[in-house]
Amino acid sequence: MAEKICENVFLVGSSILTDNGDCMIYLVTVGDSVILIDAGTGRATEKLMKNIVEAGSQAGDISAIVLTHCHVDHIGGTNALRELTGAKVYAHEFDARAIEDVLPSYTVERYYGMTLDPIPVDVWLRGESGEFDSAPGLKWIHAPGHTPGSISLTYEAPSGETVLFGQDIHGPFEPGFGSDIRQWRKSMHKLLEINADILCEGHFGVFKPASEVRRFIEDYLEQYA
Repeated sequence: MAEKICENVFLVGSSILTDNGDCMIYLVTVGDSVILIDAGTGRATEKLMKNIVEAGSQAGDISAIVLTHCHVDHIGGTNALRELTGAKVYAHEFDARAIEDVLPSYTVERYYGMTLDPIPVDVWLRGESGEFDSAPGLKWIHAPGHTPGSISLTYEAPSGETVLFGQDIHGPFEPGFGSDIRQWRKSMHKLLEINADILCEGHFGVFKPASEVRRFIEDYLEQYA
């Protein structure tokens, strides 16, 4: 069952809604474009698509699948979803090669007992920030730390709320998949400057209002001080 977070933003996948290995998967409507943020493990794509339809979108409406980083719980369903939707796949250049070549130390497939096929990335996001051609107003920010190519996204909802999609900003951090705690701290301070009203996190839920968003990030900064 899809869960509405605010106008034009839905939670359509998670360990509860789809598969117990899935990250939290979000659907965002920006004008005529429908964007899927992350793809889950791929073990429950049918359930995910049902939730997307329940949220008011059809497969063919989805123009972009944005992969926030290279871990299997975020990328495993990409190929199946691309085939169903015809959407372009986006990822940051610093994780795109790991995704395309399915480098096991970076995709951490073994944690989930999975083996992935190569996942072509249509658009390599380069630099520190930008927007999507198909969805002006939805912005991405390079937020390395958890992985070298981790990104977060922001969206200004029609209600005036700023939504931050901060997938896995809680970590964890392991040298094997390129974590850098110093970069992560810088990334978190950059995200705090956004003053988001809603945080859509990768595994721990949706946080609001702005004071709760700030508390979540600051608590992890204190934990990893």
